[in-house]
Amino acid sequence: MIGRAERAVIELRSVGALIRAGAFGLDGPRKQVQGFRALSRLGPIGAAPRVASLRHGDRPAFADEDGTMSFAELDAQVVRLANALKARGMPPGSSVGILCRNSRTPMVAAFAASRAGMNAVWLNTAFSSRQATEVAEREGVDLLVHDDELAEAAAGIAPRFGRVTELDELLAEGHDGEPPVPERPGRIVLLTSGTTGTPKGAPRAEPRSLALPGALLQRMPMRARESSVIGPPLYHGTGLIIALLSISLGSQLVLRRRFDAAQLLADSATHGATTWCVVPVMLQRILALGEEEIAKHDLSALRVVFCAGSQLPAEVATRATEALGDVIYNLYGSTEVSVATLATPVDVREAPTSVGKTALGAQVRILDEQGRAVPTGTTGRIFVGAISPFEGYTGGGTKEMIDGLLSTGDVGHFDENGRLYIDGRDDEMIVSGGENVFPREVEELLVTHPAIADAAAIGVEDEEFGQRLCAFVVCRDGASVTADEVRAFVRENLARYKVPREVVFLDELPRNPTGKVLKRELAERSD
Repeated sequence: MIGRAERAVIELRSVGALIRAGAFGLDGPRKQVQGFRALSRLGPIGAAPRVASLRHGDRPAFADEDGTMSFAELDAQVVRLANALKARGMPPGSSVGILCRNSRTPMVAAFAASRAGMNAVWLNTAFSSRQATEVAEREGVDLLVHDDELAEAAAGIAPRFGRVTELDELLAEGHDGEPPVPERPGRIVLLTSGTTGTPKGAPRAEPRSLALPGALLQRMPMRARESSVIGPPLYHGTGLIIALLSISLGSQLVLRRRFDAAQLLADSATHGATTWCVVPVMLQRILALGEEEIAKHDLSALRVVFCAGSQLPAEVATRATEALGDVIYNLYGSTEVSVATLATPVDVREAPTSVGKTALGAQVRILDEQGRAVPTGTTGRIFVGAISPFEGYTGGGTKEMIDGLLSTGDVGHFDENGRLYIDGRDDEMIVSGGENVFPREVEELLVTHPAIADAAAIGVEDEEFGQRLCAFVVCRDGASVTADEVRAFVRENLARYKVPREVVFLDELPRNPTGKVLKRELAERSD
């Protein structure tokens, strides 16, 4: 556990990182007082639009498919919407469900909920109607804000304070006077990825620490009054964390309802983006456009490509560095544990298979089955501690904890330089013929084959060996490879017991909207 003295040092280092980034500026005394007053009364998220409005009022907060909106306009809408929620009779602690693609709408709704002391529940836009209804009921959604195009998914949700498809409709019910300060700010409720089952709600209280933004800004050269292009959906922590960080810096958010690799390049050049936020599969699609297409766009301002959400193959990280420069920052964490480690461009060049070193404010330990620390270089279970601890899933339950540290469900090891390597998922390790095999090592190798664009591997039952490895392969456009050639490639580079006994060719791997491979679907295809 982090002691009081250590925590004070972390907070001081976080403040230093925020000052260097320009989150705290040399504003006049009046603005400084107003800003600190907003932070103390409204919390970091509820106050973010107010502080940004005070410091960057006329600058654009959003550039989306509806045009632009300034920080002053953002704060005015947040005030009006918070009053509208109260006018509907919603008490503090109520939950506002958000079922929206990327635009200003979900951000305004989430900020307003926090300002009114209500929870913001971010729902997955890829949900079926049944999934959306089940999750909304479980999370206690009291009012739903959703896109008109997602009306079918929202059809079964019947919140007690209604459904809203146009914010203008709800804004008309509010007024411009300051809403009462809530007793406590609302929580953000994000959902787990659901790759192994139904997504769970993972609520977090309004942070009372600067460690999370400090951990990112200590290593990433994001600066105030710039421009960030967000690729992943905002309902996922990867997109939301960079969106909130950009708002706090007074930087413009460039948002598109759907990701398109060519459009991201064009938006980056148009807005002089310094930061991209992507998940690995998005980075792969950008690289698939080819060096010639990438070179057509002016990316000279780009300093940060923040990548998180799923495994970043080393081969992809290396190719991205060659195409874009030393700009790749690869985060390892999860909805439950927040930020664990962050790889910098130096890490990507020197150790591309690592996920970097422990982030500021985090504790990462590698433990054996008895909960004891293992030596450097030894694989064990990964446990993480953070200043803002996970509160448990909405429906009850949590992950295994040891000495205040939370299990990530992954296994890995540290090297002598303090870099963490993810060897695989604890529940994905297979025992084939008495040998332990982690599919991730095989996946990392397969994507280095010149004919393979994407690959995944899982364990399946085998009468003779107990379990066997099955590889799923997606070929590059215009390329081909046989199953025997795939097996021979693995045999030439890894131990024989790691050679997949079965190779299945697919047009594409099944993934969730944030790029994680849905291995339960692969298991169904291997039956």
